[in-house]
Amino acid sequence: MGKELLRKSTTQDLELMLDLARATATHLGKPEQSPFCSDVVETATGKRLVRRLNAVRREFDPSSHAEVRAIRAATKKLKNISLKGYTLLTTCEPCPMCMATALWAGVDRVVYGATIDDAAKHCNQIYIYAKDMIKKSDLTCEVTGPVARKECVAIFEDPRMQEMIKNWRQKKPAPRK
Repeated sequence: MGKELLRKSTTQDLELMLDLARATATHLGKPEQSPFCSDVVETATGKRLVRRLNAVRREFDPSSHAEVRAIRAATKKLKNISLKGYTLLTTCEPCPMCMATALWAGVDRVVYGATIDDAAKHCNQIYIYAKDMIKKSDLTCEVTGPVARKECVAIFEDPRMQEMIKNWRQKKPAPRK
């Protein structure tokens, strides 16, 4: 089975996550708003390669989670399916689909903000945690989180996001541009 490598967050992790949370919050009140946003950064330097928001409703694609979109964009940009040497940062702990994608892409690390339990207070979740995905695989990845949890949870709790989440629950269509 995979090795669960837990690591305490670094100052760089905190700075990168705070930047990601601030960037995510700039979309509040806009049609593309989402509490889920991800960066792929160089592990050694923290230099951002790509950033993506969740686009499930906009793209009518249940797999268009921020993490999957960021990994897809990063591998296309690099023209390589391996993201060895890169870290996935995400405003919320990855769901099983997103964590599996990160593992298959071979990212060095996953750093997350809000937890699955935090997200579940606002929207549906599958309760398989990132560290449990690693335990059930033969792949290795460091998991660090929560980092800047308060700031990431605040995105879910913003009144504009709460209105959007209410519409999600009522299965209302995504707003048109």
